[in-house]
Amino acid sequence: MIFSNTVTRRATLALGLAALLSTHSVAQAAWPDRPIRLIVPFAPGASNDILARSIAIKLSERLGQPVIVENKGGAGGIIGTDYVAKSSPDGNTLLFVSISITTNAAIRKTLPYDVVKDLQPIGEVGAGPFVVVVSNALNVKTLQDFIDLARAKPKSINYGTAGVGGINHLGTELFAAAAKVQLVHVPYKGMGPAFNDLMAGNLQMGLPSLSSVAQHIHAGMMRGLAVTGKRRSSLAPELPTADEAGLPGFELEVWWGLVGPAKMPPAVVKRLNDELNAVLEVPEMQETLKREGATTHPGTPEDFGNLISSDLNRWKQVVKDAHIEIQ
Repeated sequence: MIFSNTVTRRATLALGLAALLSTHSVAQAAWPDRPIRLIVPFAPGASNDILARSIAIKLSERLGQPVIVENKGGAGGIIGTDYVAKSSPDGNTLLFVSISITTNAAIRKTLPYDVVKDLQPIGEVGAGPFVVVVSNALNVKTLQDFIDLARAKPKSINYGTAGVGGINHLGTELFAAAAKVQLVHVPYKGMGPAFNDLMAGNLQMGLPSLSSVAQHIHAGMMRGLAVTGKRRSSLAPELPTADEAGLPGFELEVWWGLVGPAKMPPAVVKRLNDELNAVLEVPEMQETLKREGATTHPGTPEDFGNLISSDLNRWKQVVKDAHIEIQ
């Protein structure tokens, strides 16, 4: 009798476990069962927004649910990022991120979220180079000319950025450290005013994304010296890489990718990563990134997580070495 009861209890437990696993599998298989929100933590119209909307269209087709882009700008991307970090980790609220997520974390002493602990990497979308540009009034023709001049006259060259702690600022300080030069930072309220002063000769140097100034370079309104990617860019193939032009090993790219709240179901993360990588293989998507001077970078969530962590450490070191403080 005891043996019979034991068997019965084991059978009941096994059936209950099987039912639970079955229900869990069905629940996961049903995802997504409603529209997905893709948060862009910046205002409409810039590269982040353009790329996010292109990705959203293609993901919608593959997932069978609308992927709706919502712009939640403010505080350099912090407001939108915090919103997603505190959202339910069910895979229905995602965040389109760029390299700025790591510069924000490196420059600010406090944030309402932890970039590494509170967000789940899904996959990198792509990356594109920055470009060293100078005013036509500056008497340099090559990157080596510029470095030689900056070394000969420390703190005589002003560079403009969109503000303290942004990627243009930290990227230029990274460049200055690699080139062993001392430059003077002039923060603006955006890159537009900085470009105007550069073209007018009131500013000597800048490190914007190539896509934002390629037309100005080709129009002869400013001089491009080198791109900062691994290879030359199709937007300006005449420009050498920094490595080719006299700064061996220097590399800096703006990147974009997808993340979600921490603790998302692994099966959902894998599905999103698989679908994102498939989208990045579509020629139309590759052309979209090409127009931004970028190339697609399919990979695993782990690859993207490693990129975020390594960039965060790099910018923390730049902030420390350059004694940068947010204003």
